[in-house]
Amino acid sequence: MSRLSIEASTPLCLLQDAGRFGVRHLGVTQGGALDWVSMSWANWLLDNALDAPVLEITLGGLTLLAEDYCLLALAGADLGAYVDERPLTPGRSFVLQKGQRLRFTQPHSGARAYLAAPGGFDAPQVLGSCSSVQREALGGLDGQGRALGEGGVLGYSGTGGALKCLSAAQLADWQCAAPLELILGAQVGQFSGLSLFDAFNRDWTLDSRADRMGARLLGPVLEYQGQPMISEGIALGAVQVPPDGQPIILLNDRQTIGGYPRLGALTPLSLARLAQCLPGSKVRLAPVVQETAHRQQLAFLRRFV
Repeated sequence: MSRLSIEASTPLCLLQDAGRFGVRHLGVTQGGALDWVSMSWANWLLDNALDAPVLEITLGGLTLLAEDYCLLALAGADLGAYVDERPLTPGRSFVLQKGQRLRFTQPHSGARAYLAAPGGFDAPQVLGSCSSVQREALGGLDGQGRALGEGGVLGYSGTGGALKCLSAAQLADWQCAAPLELILGAQVGQFSGLSLFDAFNRDWTLDSRADRMGARLLGPVLEYQGQPMISEGIALGAVQVPPDGQPIILLNDRQTIGGYPRLGALTPLSLARLAQCLPGSKVRLAPVVQETAHRQQLAFLRRFV
């Protein structure tokens, strides 16, 4: 086994995989990597299963010391990573020699980086996943959902292979202003006409009140004109509109049911891009039909074959 000791961390550095499925009827949320695309690329660089456990590092602040020779891969945001004093750009696998340090300082582009190890980092499975959900005290290195802490140890048992890099076509452009695509939901016709125009033709600002449970958008006030709702199941990416008219995009650590009306739900690819937006970022929403979103998803997944 190869080991990395944790010399510095933050509450935003978490162990994640694809998430916890088949348990929402128990009131247990999904969890999992917010940017599943970057998680998949990090694992692809090491020939892992695309959903193998990785570290989700949000905004930096993590320092790891190699206790052994370590082969690792990095994808996602550029968080000012260094191997000792040498800059490390994302989108590649790399080696840490025993005694070398890997540091993540602060965001240069994007918000979340994903660090993978051969075969995935070792952690106990809780309800079929090691994803950390702090609110529910599930997953993580200790099975209790805690973030990585100073003095902890990360281990992995895989061996890996040759070093690889992502091509320019495979690297994401976090500066891209493409709109976030949204599949329209059952209540969309119960918003005022002006609200629907504004929802898809005005800029939204990502509020600082954002976490792994949801991201609030600030902008025009959306007016719901329908009847009060009974709480129902909440899908990943659902765009809820509470009484203040400011949409909330529900993410991986969301509640399992909710009673606010919804415009619809973001596509998986749009959710991955949203995960890399910093507070204050401007975004736009664009409607898309489900069949088109499904074709786009399948076409993207073929890139990993």
